[in-house]
Amino acid sequence: MSIVLVVNSGSSSIKYQILDMNDESVRGGGLVERIGGEVGIATHTGPLGTSRREAVIASHTAGFDAVLDACAEQGPDLAALPLRAVGHRVVQGGARFRRPALIDASVEAAIEELSPLAPLHNPPNLRGIRAAKAALPGIPQVAVFDTAFHQTMPPEAYTYAIDSTLAETHEIRRYGFHGTSHKYVSEQAAAFLGQPLDRVNTIVLHIGNGVSACAVKGGVSIDTSMGMTPLQGLVMGTRSGDLDPALLILLQRQGGLDVDALDDLLNRRSGLLGLSGSSDVRNVEAGAAQGNSRASLALDVYCHRLRHYVGAYYAQLGHLDAIAFTAGVGENSSRVRAQTLAGLERLGIAIDARRNGEPSNGIRRISADASEVAVLVIPTDEEVEIARQTLAALAVA
Repeated sequence: MSIVLVVNSGSSSIKYQILDMNDESVRGGGLVERIGGEVGIATHTGPLGTSRREAVIASHTAGFDAVLDACAEQGPDLAALPLRAVGHRVVQGGARFRRPALIDASVEAAIEELSPLAPLHNPPNLRGIRAAKAALPGIPQVAVFDTAFHQTMPPEAYTYAIDSTLAETHEIRRYGFHGTSHKYVSEQAAAFLGQPLDRVNTIVLHIGNGVSACAVKGGVSIDTSMGMTPLQGLVMGTRSGDLDPALLILLQRQGGLDVDALDDLLNRRSGLLGLSGSSDVRNVEAGAAQGNSRASLALDVYCHRLRHYVGAYYAQLGHLDAIAFTAGVGENSSRVRAQTLAGLERLGIAIDARRNGEPSNGIRRISADASEVAVLVIPTDEEVEIARQTLAALAVA
């Protein structure tokens, strides 16, 4: 049996995909959204077609019932499939989980205990796990953690320079995120270059609405831009990324912003949105092309920060074989790719303008022939990576 159901459960949604891991093909998938709202929406695409239903979906348990109904109607029928396992994306595994875990009562308890580190993500992840267990009794459930890939970072990379007793008490350290994407893309880069993974050093730039960079040395994460939460690091769609922490004290003392207002500012009203008025890179690029100075500055800040991390991680790695752009912006914005790496020829990094401008759905090289460092565009597939790790966890269980 090699059919894996991959589940990404949010606060009011369940995103899912059914994968045949014999060839890593998609058998079906969909989205249940507006759980707990007045009217929920369940969409599903399977071999028999696409369905869309609107109804009250009171809970994640009801949401999973909607998934089973849609699969029975449009296929593949989960009740009839030889389903091997369910793989769940879990955002925060803390320092406790270095690899995927077969879910039992102790794993559920740990995910709940780690919720203060990811209050917007771990609780709904856990609700999805419990709903799936109720809907599919007897099917193994596996937690795949966004943070696990980065547990190989050395202490000097993950330690914050604050009071050590306070940090230990509250589990304060850098954890990093987008781990499934960084792992998948770095492995794809090595395969594309025809080199053993343990000999390839790659900087992965995961650039979507959330943005993170990762230094991968021989298949192992040694540094990443996100921190204890996904707020640290690069400029994102609505998140600020790196800033002076004294800014928060100033805004509290002089601006009258309380904790909730600061949280809203930095997570939902900053980044590209705060700089330009739009969180969508396509809109920002269009504004810059029309001479909008705010949009131009937003792109300059965005790419300046990316270039900063490229240089830092080049230094950390010692030598660099590849830079891989991935996720929505990384895969589709030729301007962001070119502007990020402009002027780095002395470091052996050069983009070919023609290759960079050509659209493609698959992995491709966009660096110039003379570039010592391969610059690649690699579509990420976090669902496949979660399914791979799910099966790997069962193999060692």
